[in-house]
Amino acid sequence: MAGGDEWRNRVRGHRERMRRKLLDRGIDALTDVEVVEMLLALGTPRKDCKDPAREAVARFGSLAGVLEAAPDELMKVRGIGPANSAALLLVHQTGRRFLKTRLRDRQYLRSSREVAEYLAHWSRGLDREVFKVILLDTSLKIIDSHDLFAGTVDRGAVYPREVVRTALMANASAVVVAHNHPSGNPRPSAEDKALTRRLYLACAACGIRLLDHLVVGEDEKPYSFADHGIMAEIGRECDGLPG
Repeated sequence: MAGGDEWRNRVRGHRERMRRKLLDRGIDALTDVEVVEMLLALGTPRKDCKDPAREAVARFGSLAGVLEAAPDELMKVRGIGPANSAALLLVHQTGRRFLKTRLRDRQYLRSSREVAEYLAHWSRGLDREVFKVILLDTSLKIIDSHDLFAGTVDRGAVYPREVVRTALMANASAVVVAHNHPSGNPRPSAEDKALTRRLYLACAACGIRLLDHLVVGEDEKPYSFADHGIMAEIGRECDGLPG
């Protein structure tokens, strides 16, 4: 019994030191292993989580890798069960929801950094291409965002009519579309450019502005068709077509 009390006191003391470090110096003062250990302890507060945290970071490579791991993969780590994996999933999904919610009512053109942060977090861990639409009102404030399609964007998986329908249902006046490249390279393909042209025409026919197409890679900022002049080029080309 005395040995058990000593062990519990040691674990409590260790966790208290990590909590004080977090409160006094912020999360950057903690190692990835310490952060994972604290998160695992949310699920099993009476259990020493140091070894499972160390093994999880070693298996998945980093804090981000642990948070993005599927629950069934997490539970292959010795000492991580359903309660621990649920705690990690909760933190990851909370971060994603927070970043999405933070964008609502923000003026899109003044919030490019926050949009890039959201898209980077959204795309992490995706092993296939997913197509997203960001909906804007008349003053270009963000109304909402939705994942519309999954698969391979350059193989006809994206239907312009669904993008238009989603925008009309939300009474959106403008849209920004985005998709990820699981390869990590955000440079757009020829198919990406052709898709953007089709989307521009479909949106314009319904009085909706397509402001940008963002391609999200691994670590770089999203590739912006607008910033690279491609949206203006598509606009000149399409607006010059005969009616």
